[in-house]
Amino acid sequence: MSATPAPHARRMIAVVVLVPLVVALALWAFAWPAARVAPRDLPVGVAGPTAATAQLEHRLERQEGAFDVHRYADENAARQAVEDRTVYGAVVLTGHGPELLTASAASPLVAQLLRQAVAEQAPEGTTPKVTDVVAAPEDDPRGAALGARVLPLSLAGVAMGALIVLGGLRGGRAVAVLVGATGLVGVVGAALAHSWLGVLTGDWWTEAGVLALAALAVGGTVAGLGSLIGPAGIGLASGVVVLLGNPFSGAASAPQLLPEPVGVLGQWLPPGAGATLIRSVSYFDGAAAAGPALTLTVWAVLGLAAVALGGALRTRAVASTPAAAAHHAVPAG
Repeated sequence: MSATPAPHARRMIAVVVLVPLVVALALWAFAWPAARVAPRDLPVGVAGPTAATAQLEHRLERQEGAFDVHRYADENAARQAVEDRTVYGAVVLTGHGPELLTASAASPLVAQLLRQAVAEQAPEGTTPKVTDVVAAPEDDPRGAALGARVLPLSLAGVAMGALIVLGGLRGGRAVAVLVGATGLVGVVGAALAHSWLGVLTGDWWTEAGVLALAALAVGGTVAGLGSLIGPAGIGLASGVVVLLGNPFSGAASAPQLLPEPVGVLGQWLPPGAGATLIRSVSYFDGAAAAGPALTLTVWAVLGLAAVALGGALRTRAVASTPAAAAHHAVPAG
């Protein structure tokens, strides 16, 4: 008598084993980066007299890789670097004491961290002046609403890609539906985040385009893998986007505050690239937008190509079935 478990028993065992593993992975992915938030090569600037900035630069660099220090000639150069997203903030040393330039729109958490760090480095009895060069919007001063946008947008892309595959859409029709649906996602997202909530403050149509591209990168990836390898592809793509892309995005803090290499990896995935890009176009007039825009475009193009390829392979397989049957048929007589 065979001791091999029946198919339904094997499926039950698989569920019992896999569910705790998935839960453990989700808890690790979401909790571990959040519990290890700290500056890691965080780009900051210093400006002022060479002797004074050299001492400050040395004190910052002594903190074992916490800061990546950039030196600037004067306050104007440092301010421009903040506006260009080259650095998160800069310390300007003047005759009246240190002045801190921050950009809470880039990350309210980093702005707060820099205030604490500069206050600790300031001479006793002095309070550094703080100037928020690019401030977060009044309706979202802590960046909570912008950070909360990442997961729903990812889930919308996942649901869209899964519905296209499970609904039997293939090839050009699937591509057209994806592009059209994500375009509507972008419009709705901009209407909610910009027009209603006021958490986005840039050009309305540019923001809608970024939100649409982010949704297309996710939806195209899910639909593409689903078209090529079936339901397993949907699960794989969804897991990467939701379980890794979202907690590794740095949207609620900053990529340079996450453990290495999580911060870098997160920027290669659609949620992280999308969060960085929407900050750039909404608050910084498109500064430093090229990298995340390219990342999202690559994901979207590869996803749509996989959808088209999956449709073509399925069409070829269906067309070859009658031909093969006719070839092997035995004539009567």
